[in-house]
Amino acid sequence: MTDNVILMNFTGIYKEQQFYQGRSPVWIDLEQLTGCSCYCDTEAADTIRERIEEFSGAEIHFLDSGNYHYMSLLWLEKVKVPFRLILFDNHTDMQPPAFGGLLSCGGWAAEALEKLPNLKELVLIGPAESDFEQADPELRKRVRYLSREKLRELPGDEVKEFFAGLPRELPCYLSVDKDILCPEDASTAWSQGDMRLEELVEYLRIIFKNQNILGMDVCGEGDPDSHESRLCNDRANARLAECAERIFGEQRKRGHRYYDDNI
Repeated sequence: MTDNVILMNFTGIYKEQQFYQGRSPVWIDLEQLTGCSCYCDTEAADTIRERIEEFSGAEIHFLDSGNYHYMSLLWLEKVKVPFRLILFDNHTDMQPPAFGGLLSCGGWAAEALEKLPNLKELVLIGPAESDFEQADPELRKRVRYLSREKLRELPGDEVKEFFAGLPRELPCYLSVDKDILCPEDASTAWSQGDMRLEELVEYLRIIFKNQNILGMDVCGEGDPDSHESRLCNDRANARLAECAERIFGEQRKRGHRYYDDNI
């Protein structure tokens, strides 16, 4: 891992937060980019690829609101080895786009499964069972799934066993949409789940302990005009960054590297 926290500046919302203080973040300024909110057109996607070309992908990426969760796919394009994607989200992000050919925040995970040959499996945590049933049946065969209902019903130890029991033969990329969290712990632009922040951190710790991590991204910012929203998300971002950086540093010392040396 690099030492970088990368901030994808689409809306300016991170300028109002403090979680990255002392972390030497890299800002990628996209505030003036058009054609990129919720749906990302070809021209905007090409511009973004140019802006992130110099980075390996082995960083912690903060993607702004869930409107830009498709950025995960653009980072995953950099992975040059077989891998597993672990996605925490209140939504499947496996919906077909309403506008054909456009990368979307609601369908990027399905597109990743379809188009990235190195992506061997998606581990999807958080969406309702009814939402998952609407995803393409063929793609569902490549998904290891823990529903919102199961997260509520299963004893805590069994949920932890799910994460501890994930196969270890492939390195993993982690993507977290804070809309999986309850409104007390995050304030997002989309409907939210009921997971507590400390539950999420505990699950991430188990994953970090047992898996080799390629990189990680976080999205789910909320109303930029709400002071309470900014404070809530700032706290959550700080907690997630702190949790991730510890294991990234340990892996860097061990010399793990999965990205193309030419990137």
